[in-house]
Amino acid sequence: MKEKISEIESDILKESLSNAKEIENFRIKYLGSKGKIKGLFAWLKEVPNEEKREAGQLMNGLRNKAQEIFDTAKEKLSTTSEEANKIDLSRPGDQIEVGARHPLSLVRSEIIEIFNRIGFTVSEGPEIEDDWHNFSALNFPPEHPARDMQDTFFIEKGEKEMALRTHTSSVQVRVMENDKPPIRTISPGRVYRNEAISARAHCFFHQVEGLYIDKDVSFADLKQTLLYFAKELFGEKAKIRLRPSYFPFTEPSAEVDVSCTICNSKGCNVCKYTGWLEILGCGMVDPNVLEASGIDSKEFTGFAFGMGVERIAQLKYKVNDLRLYSENDVRFLKQFTGGI
Repeated sequence: MKEKISEIESDILKESLSNAKEIENFRIKYLGSKGKIKGLFAWLKEVPNEEKREAGQLMNGLRNKAQEIFDTAKEKLSTTSEEANKIDLSRPGDQIEVGARHPLSLVRSEIIEIFNRIGFTVSEGPEIEDDWHNFSALNFPPEHPARDMQDTFFIEKGEKEMALRTHTSSVQVRVMENDKPPIRTISPGRVYRNEAISARAHCFFHQVEGLYIDKDVSFADLKQTLLYFAKELFGEKAKIRLRPSYFPFTEPSAEVDVSCTICNSKGCNVCKYTGWLEILGCGMVDPNVLEASGIDSKEFTGFAFGMGVERIAQLKYKVNDLRLYSENDVRFLKQFTGGI
């Protein structure tokens, strides 16, 4: 028995305990429930009675020595780990890079701020819309081309037609249904159309649409509002022009162009070499739209407008390809560090 104890003690002293794995293996090998020291105590009953006292003392001493070696190695490893992870407060700090807001977020915030200054509030609504709010309430007849699959991402067809909204005008319908005039609100948000992706178009984009309903609202009020907006966003030298157009929900309707800031009205691929870039559509709210939302068209009139945030950002930041906005190229996004 003495020889066995001496042999195990010799093995213990030879063990390498330099890492957590070796320390754990040591514990299992010598101190575990199936370890060598535990096995010695099982043999104690075979030792003659006159030798049991001495053998027990030797085995207890061996177990205590093994436990001491284990505890010392574990504490040393813990201290070494703490030192390795300790922060050296005398070292220079790491430079923290300041993030940049997305250019579309910058422009969206600036548009909202401009219209807030003249009393427009912000309204929001769902991106998945029913037929009534997306089409019917806005005077889109059942045979209108915008209802065709090539323009709209339909989710569900049939009696309860659901689609990804094609404009934020659906939010305006919800406002007219729930609020009484006077109404002065803008509706920023993401919209979807089944279009070919190019430098000038995408299958999803962002809009800000405006609505003003009150007594005696005229087309002159609309024009002055849009001229104020253009000058606030693009500078005092900005010019606008209105061209007759057609929208189901406004009558009369117009397309609004602003002088191209990318080429300073000299002509480029973005403005199709005309010096002008279309930024929004507008018009007087059609009486049918007012009546569909429960507003008396004989007492109230109003105007509405809608613009693409991407197109505005193209002009403001002189970006010639709107696909850049959704490609997440850090080299492109790092150029926009400002805030509103």
